[in-house]
Amino acid sequence: MRRDDRDEPFDDLFREIERMMNEMMNGADANVDFNSSNTVDNGFGMDTHVDIHETGEEVRVVADLPGVEKDNIELECDGKTLTISAESEHRQYDERVSLPTRVNEHTASATYNNGILEVVFDRAEQSSDISLE
Repeated sequence: MRRDDRDEPFDDLFREIERMMNEMMNGADANVDFNSSNTVDNGFGMDTHVDIHETGEEVRVVADLPGVEKDNIELECDGKTLTISAESEHRQYDERVSLPTRVNEHTASATYNNGILEVVFDRAEQSSDISLE
């Protein structure tokens, strides 16, 4: 019994993708290993994870910065966004973290221990009403 190609609706699509990939690789090294672990890492990428925890009184940002020395971390905050810049011997990391609510950046405290950065902010006071006279 012969298989009917109509039973596999994606066969044509897969063949076309394979053809395009082969076409792109014609001028390149045919021994390219897409699963190679020798790729260049321009940032911390998958090694980094940022969590934001929010309570009624504070906002806590926790970031993984593996391999970074404490002296190579810079933090800036404008009340709405926290910018984390870090550098190790092999990597550079710049991340802008949008905070879920406005914070008082002047009350910030930060700790760094075993590759874990933790920054805690007090929530900013709610804006007050302005009376119009």
